[in-house]
Amino acid sequence: MARMTNEEADYWDEYYTKNPPVPGPNGTGFFTQRRKAAHSLTIDDLSADWLMTKAIAAHKTPAEIISDMVQREIAATR
Repeated sequence: MARMTNEEADYWDEYYTKNPPVPGPNGTGFFTQRRKAAHSLTIDDLSADWLMTKAIAAHKTPAEIISDMVQREIAATR
């Protein structure tokens, strides 16, 4: 990969100093998408059905049910 020249580095330094990137809450950025992908999981149909049934009964999201399960498991190991 070619290195930047001093002129290019100066240009980009000045550009981003005057126009800093603004992170937004919409989650469309590269790193946000990569993080979301890292936090997704695939489960079998039976587990998904069970999880959805528990979530509906508890008026929670499936993510909240999983979080509760993980937190209980962590607490049990302490």
